[in-house]
Amino acid sequence: MHIHVVPNRGSPPTVLLRESYREGSKVAKRTLANLSSLSAAQIEAIRAALRGEALQPVVQSFEITASRSHGHVQAVGQAMQRLGVAALFASKPCRERELVLAMVASRIVAPHTKLATTRWWHTTTLAEDFGVADANEDDLYAAMDWLLARQGAIQKKLAARHLSAGGLVLYDLSSSYFEGSTCPLAKIGYSRDGRHGMLQVNYGLLTDARGCPVAVSVHEGNVADSLTLMPEVQRLRAEFGVEQLVMVGDRGMISNKAIDEMHETQGVG
Repeated sequence: MHIHVVPNRGSPPTVLLRESYREGSKVAKRTLANLSSLSAAQIEAIRAALRGEALQPVVQSFEITASRSHGHVQAVGQAMQRLGVAALFASKPCRERELVLAMVASRIVAPHTKLATTRWWHTTTLAEDFGVADANEDDLYAAMDWLLARQGAIQKKLAARHLSAGGLVLYDLSSSYFEGSTCPLAKIGYSRDGRHGMLQVNYGLLTDARGCPVAVSVHEGNVADSLTLMPEVQRLRAEFGVEQLVMVGDRGMISNKAIDEMHETQGVG
């Protein structure tokens, strides 16, 4: 048996399964089946079977020596591309920017320490996708220093993207307890996470009306909430160029003194 292809003018060819046989001294052919409705892959499989080749599922033709996760890495990477995260960090590609992007993606997918991150991301395609397969924990710490130096520029870009004149700005202060004794900001203060008697660091978060983060500031652990508010108002006006805004905070954040100061400031409510 063999497969015979009959050309058709202006139409797909006719594919026939045919068999040769003898009638006396002559060789004749007969058609066993019309295969024209089959796909090219199916026809090729029939050809292989006629040649005597052993057919088996594709998975049985390979030996899996390693398998790394990819789907969640791809999803986060595409989301970061659509949000334009890379352009927030730096307008031009550089080694530090790629490391920071990889750390952001790792932080979303599987938060770890810097050392554990450099080990974990080799169990996925993340290190290769972001081009940081050769990075170690010291490279990540150096990239964090690079990122800190660019904090002001990054926050200005975020403010331009998410804040507008006359809009609503949300602000609040929180804290995290601190393990160690050498951080100059670590002080004993009001513990919001129930770790009384431990050193802590305070941080203020500035967001738009949706709660999308725009800027973060870090303070000594014993600083009062209300003392951090007016510097944020001044930063909004001086650094971010938002002259008219409504500042929202809780009673502990916006003291009577701060309310009086804002009343005296044109454009701030």
